[in-house]
This record gives sequence, structure tokens and C-alpha cells, in this order.
Amino acid sequence: MKERISITSIATISALGSLQEEIWLQYKKDEHCLRSKDFQNFTAWVAQLSEVSNEEVQALRKADIKYKDLDDSVLLALSVSRRAVDQAGWGVSDNFGVNMGSSRGATVLFEKYYKEFLETGISSTLSSPTTTLGNISSWIAHDLQTQGPEISHSITCSTGLHSLLNGVAWLQSGMTDKFLIGASEACLTGFTIAQMKALKVYAKNTDDYPCKALDLTKEQNTMVIGEGAAAVCLEKGVKENALAYIEGIGYATEILKHNISISTAAICFQNSMKMALKDTALEEVDAIVMHAPGTIKGDVSEVNAIKAVFGDKLPFLTTNKWKVGHTFATSGLLSLELAMLMMQYQEIVQVPYIERQNVPRKINKVLINAVGFGGNAVSVLISKK
Repeated sequence: MKERISITSIATISALGSLQEEIWLQYKKDEHCLRSKDFQNFTAWVAQLSEVSNEEVQALRKADIKYKDLDDSVLLALSVSRRAVDQAGWGVSDNFGVNMGSSRGATVLFEKYYKEFLETGISSTLSSPTTTLGNISSWIAHDLQTQGPEISHSITCSTGLHSLLNGVAWLQSGMTDKFLIGASEACLTGFTIAQMKALKVYAKNTDDYPCKALDLTKEQNTMVIGEGAAAVCLEKGVKENALAYIEGIGYATEILKHNISISTAAICFQNSMKMALKDTALEEVDAIVMHAPGTIKGDVSEVNAIKAVFGDKLPFLTTNKWKVGHTFATSGLLSLELAMLMMQYQEIVQVPYIERQNVPRKINKVLINAVGFGGNAVSVLISKK
């Protein structure tokens, strides 16, 4: 990278909660945040917001008449973006860019309006403006009164880390000094879960841990979907209020052999990790927060890729999907948050049901991985302030 990028704030909301102290306390527990939810024709494990977090988000809907018809994906994004900008100390004079991505977008509203159309043959006036993907970033820019560039995109489950890539590119281009990046997912609908079930990747076990992410001995797929959003403030150069620094970024895409799978050796991950680590000695990486979706092939292939890159210099490996589910676009940024918390508290978060690994003496550099359908991988290396 040409220049270090400072992470000056991060704000998230998920089944873990919305306050950093609360989230860290959740990570220190061996219990997961998943719960069983009834849908029209089935029951499934999900990771949904707590009542307190949901009330926090719905308060936004009531606070402004313009927000009353927005999808929860937008409200989640507004909530975390406000907090991130406030924590970073950005003011009204700061003209920053916004890149908020989503895999599914306005899921609940889209399904609602389409159901109405099937029943009546008429589309609601607001159906188009409230369900377009650009709807999320546009409302954030409006809410925060910034005139910088606004970008929305969907690159499946690596969307959040692709937002970070875009932010870094804008900052290093010299076109702006501050960039707000993030992702939002409010997708806990019966249709969404049914889609994952149709792929035969969804958890159906009743064990103590419904999602067995990073358990390489499991005999069935155990993905569980969650909802949540994250917003991260990025600034060019080394800032006094930096929480962490971005040291390297990497990305790669595999040639598709199947709609949803990557190769056994996850070539896309090998290439993205090598790109992110090109200026870093392998032994300097203390931990990797893996994508590890809880599927048999997904987890094994990523471990194979890590072994191919690191050889006998294997860092500590962890993931958070056993606890908070797979939040699609947001997942990579929740992994970024976990990495930053581990560096802040100098404490590793173990996956409770797998064999204990050797704990690193210090946690100064952490690699974060994410990949989505189509093999579009991203790896980000961050370092302690």
C-alpha cells in the first residue's frame, strides 16, 4: 500500500449487541447468540437483534416522517453510521464519501411489495425507490448531510470488505481524505432462509452449537443466517485517534466451476492473502479471523488455503459465525471488529468446541478473510495502533 490508512471508528449492530463493551463481553462467553425462529412452514436457527437493539433501530423510523417507509436494512445502516461518524469526531464541515453495501438489500420490503403485486396486480408508489440497492447509501448521505461520493454495491458475502477496498482506493487516489464504509443486512425472512435450505447448507442440528464453523470434523453443513450492520470511518495517513491501521489489502476471484463453491484449495483466498501480505513477513501475523461459514467445504477449503500460504508458520485461527451467524454482506466487517477487539484487549477469542490452539504472546497484526458466492475473496491485514 502507498500509505497507511487509519481506522478511526467502528460501529456495529448484530445479535452481539451494539456497544463495544457489550460486544466484547459476549465474545468472552462460550455461549452463542443464535435462537430458533418460527417461519410460515418451518422453524430455523437465526441470529437476530435483541429487543433493545431492535427498539434502538425502530426509534429512527418514528423520529423522522421520511424514514417511516424505509426497509430495516436502511435503518440499521443509519444507526451504525451515525455512531461511527460521531465517534470519529467528524463534523458538518467534513465532506466524506459513503460506500454502504448489501448482499440482499431491502429484503423485507421487496418481498412485501411483490406479495402485494401478486395479490392486486398493482405496485405501490414507493416500491421502487425504497427497494433499490442505492437506497442505503443515499439515505446515509442525506442523514449525515455529506456531499461526498455515495456508492452502493453487492458482491455477496464479501460485500463489506469490498466496501473497505473501495474506501482505501478513494483515499489513496487523493480524491478525498475521509471515507465511511460499511454493510447492512436485514434478511431474516422465510424466503431467504428457504433459499439457503435449498442449497443444503443450512443448520438443522440441535447440538449445543447449531453452527459448527471451523469444526473440520462435522458431517453436515451448519450455516446460520444473522442480521446486522457495520460502519467504519477511514482516514488517510496516521491519525492520533486511530483504533487500528490497515497495513495491506488483497482480493481475487476464481473461475467458476459451480454457482456457490470455491476450489478445494481456495485459490481465491490464497491469492487474496498473498496480496494483502506482500509487504509483511508471515511470522508477523498473529491471528486470522476466518470467513468460515459453517459449511463442510467452505471451512476446509479456507483452512487448506491458509496452510498453503503460511506453511508451518500457522497463525491462531478463529471465527465468529458460531456465535453471531453469517450476516452476509456485514460478516467481513464484524470479523474486522473482532480482530480490532482482540488487539485492543490483547486477548484471543477461542472457538469453544474445537481443539485449543497455542495462544500468541501478543496480538499486533491480524488478517481478516471474506468470500462470497462466485469465489470473490478479500483479505485485509490490520495492525495495532
